[in-house]
Amino acid sequence: MGVRDLFELGGKVALVTGGSRGLGLQIAKGLSEMGARIAISARKPAELAEAKSEFAAQGIDVLTVAHDLAVTDQMPALVEAVMGHYGRIDILVNNAGASWGAPAEKLPLEAWHKVMNLNATSVFALSQAVANRCFIPQRSGNIIIIASSAALRTSMEMKAAPYYASKAAALHLTRALAAEWGQYGIRVNAICPGFFPSKLASGLLETIGPSVIAHTPLGRLGGDTDLQGAAVYLASDASRHVTGQYIGVDGGAFCA
Repeated sequence: MGVRDLFELGGKVALVTGGSRGLGLQIAKGLSEMGARIAISARKPAELAEAKSEFAAQGIDVLTVAHDLAVTDQMPALVEAVMGHYGRIDILVNNAGASWGAPAEKLPLEAWHKVMNLNATSVFALSQAVANRCFIPQRSGNIIIIASSAALRTSMEMKAAPYYASKAAALHLTRALAAEWGQYGIRVNAICPGFFPSKLASGLLETIGPSVIAHTPLGRLGGDTDLQGAAVYLASDASRHVTGQYIGVDGGAFCA
C-alpha cells in the first residue's frame, strides 16, 4: 500500500456529531473528500438541511439525523438511524459541544451540568453505543474526540470553568477508551483545536481575539480547512498504529 493510499477513506462510513456547521461541518467535508460516506447529526433540522444543501452542491449525498445528544438514552436511536441507512459505522467523530462563560463564583450549577453533560457524558454515551453496536462486533473502529486546547491549560481571560473541566475529561476519556478497547481493534484519539471563528467562540473572540492572535506563534486563528488534515490522518490507515493520543491544532498557542 502506497503512502497516498493510506489516507483514502473509500468505503468507510463516518458519523460526525455537531456536523451541521463550524468545526463539525469542516471535518465532515474533509472526510467526504477522501471518500468516506457521511452521516451528520445536530439538534436543529434547519441547520442540517443547510449543510445537506452544501454537500449536494458538490454532488455528495449525506445522511442527516436530528438528534439531541443531551438526551443520552436516545443514543441507540441515532446509531440505528445510521446503521439503517449505511449498514455500518467505521468512524465516529464526537464533535458536538457547548460552553458557558461566567466567573466561577457566579456560574449557575445548571450551567455546569449542561456543559459537562454534552462535552463529556454524551461523548462517552455515544462512544459506548457505537462500540457495542458496531465496533466491538466487527473488531474494528475509529473514534475521534474533539477536545480543545482548553483541555491543556487555562486562561484568566476566558472564564469558563465547566468548559475547561469537560474538555480535560474528554481528553482523558480518550486515553481510557484507547486502553480498554484496543483489544477490539478500536482506536481512540483526540484533536485539540485552538481558537477558530466558530459560532461557539464568536462572542468570546470579539473581546479577546487580538490577544489570542498575539500569543499564537503562527499569528492567526484557525481557518476553514485547518482541522481537515488532522481528522483525515486520524480517521485513516495512515494512523493505524496511533491510539490514545491527541493532536493540537492551535497555531502553536499551547507552546507559547
